[in-house]
Parts: sequence; C-alpha cells; structure tokens
Amino acid sequence: MTVLTRAEGTQPGDLDLSRRAIATLFFSGYALAAVSADAETIHTDETGLVTAEVMIPEAGQPDLPAYVARPAAKGAHPTILVVSEVFGIHEYIRDTCRRLAKLGYVAIAPAFFHRAGDPAPLTDMGAVMKIVATATNAQVMGDIAATLAWLKAQPFVNTGALGVTGFCWGGGVTWMACETFTEFKAGVAWYGHVEVPAKPSASDPDRKYPIQLVDHLHAPVLGLYGGQDKGIPATITDAMRAELKAKHKPGEIIVYPDAQHGFHADYRPSYNAAAAQDGWKRLKAWFKSHGV
Repeated sequence: MTVLTRAEGTQPGDLDLSRRAIATLFFSGYALAAVSADAETIHTDETGLVTAEVMIPEAGQPDLPAYVARPAAKGAHPTILVVSEVFGIHEYIRDTCRRLAKLGYVAIAPAFFHRAGDPAPLTDMGAVMKIVATATNAQVMGDIAATLAWLKAQPFVNTGALGVTGFCWGGGVTWMACETFTEFKAGVAWYGHVEVPAKPSASDPDRKYPIQLVDHLHAPVLGLYGGQDKGIPATITDAMRAELKAKHKPGEIIVYPDAQHGFHADYRPSYNAAAAQDGWKRLKAWFKSHGV
C-alpha cells in the first residue's frame, strides 16, 4: 500500500509520520462489534491496483481521511464513492473498494466519523452509535462535497462517470447523496434506512430521511434490502416503491426474502452469499446501464 496526499504522487513532506499516522488510525482490522468467529471473509488482493490512504482538504474542517483503491492502468476511470456502515473504514469496506477497483473503478471511502473517533475497534455497540450520532447530515454532505472536489482534481478520475454506493448507515447516505449532488449518475443503496422518524433526532434535529426527499432525487438509485430485516420491514420498502412511482423518480427496490440486514457483509453472521452475489451482479449492471 502506498500513502499519497496528492494526485501527482508523493512529494517531499507527504510521508511525514504524524500525518500518516493520523490517516492510518482509521483503516485497520474488522469491526469488532459485529465480527463473526465463523466468518470466511473475502480478501481481494492488490495485484494490478494502486491503493492509498489520502487526506482530503475541507474548508474550515480537519482534513478528511479516505481510503482509495484504483486500477494501476493509466487513464481516467469511472469512480464510485463508497459509504461505510456504522463501523467506519475497516477491512470489509477496504476490500469492497478493491473489488470495485478490480472492475475498473476508482473507489474512495471517506472516514465520515473521523472527528469523533474510529468505531471499528470497539466491541460496545452503544459506544459505536455515540460516534455515529455525531455525523450529522450537514457534516456528511459537506464531506461528500469535499471528496467530490478532490476527485475532480485527480487525473485518474473520469468526472463524467461518478457513482455512489453504501451499506447500512451508508445506504441511507447513498440515497441522500443522490438527492443532494447532481454529479452522481447512479447510486446503489444496500439496506439503507428509509424510515421517516416519528420525531427529530436530538443530535440532528434537521435530519431528513430518503423517503422525505424523493422529490429531489437527481440520479436513479437501486435499493437492495433483506426481507428478514426487522429494522426495515416490508411496510417501509413498499412505501419507498410507492413514493418513487408517485413522484415519477428513477429507482428500483429489490428485496431478498430470506436475507437479513447486513447480508453483503461477509465478516458477519448475517452474511447471505446468494443475496450478496446477486446484489453485486445488480450493482455492476446498474452502474453500467447508467453510464458509470
């Protein structure tokens, strides 16, 4: 793995230990709060790839750490922003980026929780969610705006072919990103939460959920959900389908009847190989059919 901070490669001072250490804090191991002792995790090697931990400048904010995997081949490549689960940028998310890079994409996963800490090493879900609660919609959309600005400055990025995908918490962010930014041509949301809360969140009183913002959808979103997901029941996915149809917005909702929440996460007990593999095929076809 290389550690880069600028598009043209490493420059004097870029490998300063303190700066590198700050980035590396957010990219290690699997999420301890969810890891399964019996899991057979997927590992994608780096052959033919360039991987990097970068720091993205953001006005008025600390630099944003991000993991990047891209083809080593020269040229500008289609690019996908990968939004993590609540556990941050641990090995599963990094491997997902490498899988996308093997398909010819630049894949970038920003560490949206970096201001509050790294949830990956934690075993207490309560502690994890305290970190996640600090990432307000305004902050996350600001981080995505900074990431897009960084991507547009990179010679290896085809800025006319940008997509976004996310898992769990990141699935909800995927919907919102496609409702906020015109740069994305398509999105794929894996079990992203779409329920309208009964009352505003104390930590984010202005928070909106995707079903409230369908009017603003700029890009088609493929939503992949589990029929056994107790947190996102059929009433919610049915409502999302109805909202997309009523507002004449592009999108598709797929529900795997036997799958639970987290069915793509191969390091967790919820992993469902059949649903994960079918979802991945649909992801590839969705991005290709929409110009990403």
